[in-house]
Amino acid sequence: MQHGKSYFFVGIGGSGMMPLAMILAGQGARVAGSDRSLDSGRLPAKFDDLRAKGVALFPQDGSGITSPEQVVVASAAIEASVPDMIAAQRVGAERMSRPQLLSQLFNAAPLSIGVAGTSGKSTVTGMIGWILHACGRDPTVMNGAVMKNFASAEAPFASALVGQGDAFVSEVDESDGSIALYRPRIAVLNNVSLDHLSMEALRELFGGFIAKAATAVVNLDNGEGAALAMTVPPERVTSFAIDGEADLVARDLAPTPFGIAFDLIARGEEPIRTTLQVPGRHNVANALAAIGAARAAGVPIAQAARAIEGFAGLKRRFELVGEASGVAVIDDFGHNPDKIAATLDTLHAFPGRLLLLFQPHGYGPLKVMRRELVAMFADKLHADDMLVLPDPVYHGGTVAREVTSADIVADIAVTGKTAVHVPERDAAAAHLVARARPGDRIVVMGARDDTLSLLAAHMVSQLRERATASRDSS
Repeated sequence: MQHGKSYFFVGIGGSGMMPLAMILAGQGARVAGSDRSLDSGRLPAKFDDLRAKGVALFPQDGSGITSPEQVVVASAAIEASVPDMIAAQRVGAERMSRPQLLSQLFNAAPLSIGVAGTSGKSTVTGMIGWILHACGRDPTVMNGAVMKNFASAEAPFASALVGQGDAFVSEVDESDGSIALYRPRIAVLNNVSLDHLSMEALRELFGGFIAKAATAVVNLDNGEGAALAMTVPPERVTSFAIDGEADLVARDLAPTPFGIAFDLIARGEEPIRTTLQVPGRHNVANALAAIGAARAAGVPIAQAARAIEGFAGLKRRFELVGEASGVAVIDDFGHNPDKIAATLDTLHAFPGRLLLLFQPHGYGPLKVMRRELVAMFADKLHADDMLVLPDPVYHGGTVAREVTSADIVADIAVTGKTAVHVPERDAAAAHLVARARPGDRIVVMGARDDTLSLLAAHMVSQLRERATASRDSS
């Protein structure tokens, strides 16, 4: 795709914005941007990395938008009253949403591979990207999370990969309806469950997405996904499952605390024993999805299975941050009922109490998911586990606070499980650190706030300081 104009990203540090800016910069476009986190001095390393890639950064005061030749790209969190948006209107600059720009790049690719679903999108995107890269296909990958395989000292925020091959792999978002903009050659549907939208809306969006594809890779273990697969001609569907029968299945799962092995069986073929470096049954399903997409892209099944064993995982996806005094601290992106349940199931397969810090990613999603979140925690928390909820993520703007963290905690308490509301996040973290004992696993969970990773690292430091103080006093 030829880039004749320059692009200005408002909210360039966002998890969906930064990789898109990196892809454009890597393809030779002129890219600039602004961000509230930059203005407040949060996460300076992220913005240093953008500058190193030739991206010009400006305060979010309108000063960076001066020409009608600029294309101003705004994230969903940006309101019309933000000075950059006022400046864009004043100078007559073209304005685009992030999905509009991403879908243009995606649809222009000869081999577009889109990954959709309520849970697992980033992991499956990273798995497909790694398989294609390891097999010499040199893909371009747009992800919402840092891919450990591609991260290095020179590229610490590797949530994007710019390749010269024909494949463009991207996760696609249903929460704002923008999934309808994408035209995938290969469409992956991991699962369908309640998150941002009603089930009726999700069925329509996901059904339309897979209907466009030459090959739809669909999870038959998910009831909603299986029903949508029935709406696509069978010759255009590659199915996968763990529990049932499908084109690709996994059998004889053997979990370890930070990995899992299984027999990969393609219909009519001999099993291939496959070992993942990421744990949990849900990651076996993710691996089946990725292998199905890679096979649809022309990668032989055995080659894809060998490649996926080298997948190192993503930042903030069940990531062991550190251990101190016999307490492990894990950073995880879980933020909806399905994601959180998968993480808790993976952890509960091994002994040890769970101390959970879950920061809801907004007041709106909390209202939508209230009943399902409470039911999930009531079911998945063990009697000795502890859940602490700080207030939801809030970075400014207008928002209705109809359901709060305190409401969720009150609902969970009625079920007999241990949940506490500590409004301020640092205080919530300190509350858990003070109660941790050897054998515990502390899990920091939530989305839309990269500083959760810093919080998890700080908790490890607090545990170490506590251990040092205890030794000194004895």
